[in-house]
Amino acid sequence: MTAKYRLLALDMDGTLLNDEQKITPLTVEWIKKAMEAGVHVCLSTGRSSRSAMPYAEQLGLNTPMIMVNGSEVWRAPNELYRRSLMDVELVKEMHKIAEEFDIWFWAYSVDEVYNRDSWDGEIDSREWLKFGYSTEDNDIRHKLLMRLQELGGLEITNSSPFNLEINPLGVNKASGILEVCKLLGINMSQVVAVGDSLNDLAAIQQSGFGVAMGNAQEAVKQEADAVVATNNEDGIAEVIQKYILTEAETGISAARISKQA
Repeated sequence: MTAKYRLLALDMDGTLLNDEQKITPLTVEWIKKAMEAGVHVCLSTGRSSRSAMPYAEQLGLNTPMIMVNGSEVWRAPNELYRRSLMDVELVKEMHKIAEEFDIWFWAYSVDEVYNRDSWDGEIDSREWLKFGYSTEDNDIRHKLLMRLQELGGLEITNSSPFNLEINPLGVNKASGILEVCKLLGINMSQVVAVGDSLNDLAAIQQSGFGVAMGNAQEAVKQEADAVVATNNEDGIAEVIQKYILTEAETGISAARISKQA
């Protein structure tokens, strides 16, 4: 069997996972059908490898994967390929800003995830991958964004409308997918990227076919080539049925295929 695309890059929270943090049986079924048709299925997540790998194991994935919004690219589930670290001085500045605004924050080091409650003040001795803030106060979040942009050297996105996620400048899911493509010997035009938040935006824009979930932020939907059902309604199964596997492989009627054209 053949498929229209070679790589399916999946965000996890709000995309692959439903609101109960599970992959539904129907989504598992269609992911396996895609893999049987020769499609590489790749996790492309803001999560750490420790948090994401159990889901990769559940799906039986052995392909390269993108973790921490692109700060890590894994050649295989237990083989790190590339890691991009944050400037320690920038981490110090971002922590100062969090303290100044008195808001919730978290930071991913290579070994552990720290937050406001577990922060021990030790920055220099650790290797840092990502920093984040969370607040439902739109005014504070806007002021945060302005301060971060003034710092420079940062890639600023989000994984929900109420947070900001920060990686080293130029490090994002799109850059991670490009490295995965090189490892697999394919190009970005052969990739379907799916997501729901601003940390998925670059990947959706730069891949061959970008898909927004039905629950995606409006800016993501506007940039996507297609919008599918929500993460609670097996949107990933719809992606595979409609846009990746051919009519013969999915049993979709000709009328349904023509509808997407």
